[in-house]
Amino acid sequence: MKAQRTRRQFLARATTSAFGFFLSTRPGFATAAAANEELNLALVGVGGRGEWFVGGLPGMRTRFAALCDTQAYRLDRAGAKFPEAKRYRDFRRMLDDTADRLDGVVVATPDHSHAVISARALRAGKPVFCEKPLTRTISEARALRELAASTQLATQMGNQGTSSDAFRRSVEVVQSGALGGIREVLAWNESGGGGPHPRPTTREPVPEDLDWDVWLGPAAARPYHREWANWHRWRDFATGQLGNWAVHSTNLAFKAFRLDEFWTSAPTDLPEGHHFRVSAKVSESLADTFPKWELIEFSAPRRRDQPAFTMIWCNGRAPGGRERIEERLGRKLDWGDAGEKKWNDYAGLLIVGSRGILHSTGHNMSFSLLPEADFKDLLGPPRILPRSPGHEREWLDAIRGGAPACSNFVDYGSLLTELLLVGNIATQSEGAIEYDPQAGRVVENESANRLCKAVYRDGWTL
Repeated sequence: MKAQRTRRQFLARATTSAFGFFLSTRPGFATAAAANEELNLALVGVGGRGEWFVGGLPGMRTRFAALCDTQAYRLDRAGAKFPEAKRYRDFRRMLDDTADRLDGVVVATPDHSHAVISARALRAGKPVFCEKPLTRTISEARALRELAASTQLATQMGNQGTSSDAFRRSVEVVQSGALGGIREVLAWNESGGGGPHPRPTTREPVPEDLDWDVWLGPAAARPYHREWANWHRWRDFATGQLGNWAVHSTNLAFKAFRLDEFWTSAPTDLPEGHHFRVSAKVSESLADTFPKWELIEFSAPRRRDQPAFTMIWCNGRAPGGRERIEERLGRKLDWGDAGEKKWNDYAGLLIVGSRGILHSTGHNMSFSLLPEADFKDLLGPPRILPRSPGHEREWLDAIRGGAPACSNFVDYGSLLTELLLVGNIATQSEGAIEYDPQAGRVVENESANRLCKAVYRDGWTL
């Protein structure tokens, strides 16, 4: 697939020598002048998480050329701050009308529409920043990875902790062996899922300011009901806390233990195989909504230079989960009822080694080494990972010709998303499942394998 050239690339072609022309049309290249220009961006989804981008992006040498939201009142509220930006209710029309004037597209909508918006923007030749989780299903994650690779456009998934200095330093600590042999990896979030809830069987009038058809996007058609608009509750639209929080809290483990190798390594480098084994214990197995609590074990075999890997994801008030974490941490978790009673420990990660423990907070944006006395004089390890100017800035720099962003769709963001979505399949399956990341399918379990795929209503496709 051949990417559409941006306005900036066209201008660069018209003003450079033959040598400069060759450089300026290479994917990701920007001229020195272009590197100092403001970038024209479109924001799809201006409420909720989108409000952060409304306030934050204009301070990063960008301007909004287009704003899009299915709810008119949100669109008008954001548009009043940027009168020069064109307003749209449908992202398809927005891209048709403005693609030639855009340098990038930011996607901050409900999970179920991430993939279709990102794919359409990439096919229009536009770099994409998509909030986490990258997609709702495994097939979508793989499709976006292939599309981003073929277009060679700048991409970034919004798990912002990846760009923090603490994240990169903690990865270096783990990979240096400072913790000794790794014995256990535990990640958690206190909130859990909503549990059983009946699907609406009646209809309500569609709010006058809502484009319900575009809001549904690729999801199965249904009459409007306010219960559907509570989209985090439903598997049709959301990914539960695995997509909402584990994409932050387990991120450090994915990076530190180089789990991307299970997608990218040759069989000779994976002597014991490349399948993940994923098993789940849940409060209740639910097809429509998410369980109140879940304990999910992700396991992977030994590689040539890496030991076998196992991680437990504890979501909600799972039996024994809190106690297990507190035993390793050596204190009570602050879930509003201990310590400062400020919910300081509502999410986090523990990497337990033979010589010590690394404790990271929910977004992996700070960490500590335990016992503190054993690590107070730790000088190393040396820095081996590049430092970041910030998650969004990293993507903007990539658009201007810099290095690929750290959580780009091709090398990282889609892989982390894919593994966590296997956990959602495990919560709906009996017994453990075996997942082949290179083939993108559950092995010898067709009922579970069907859950890997996105099924779209007529008129919608990637």
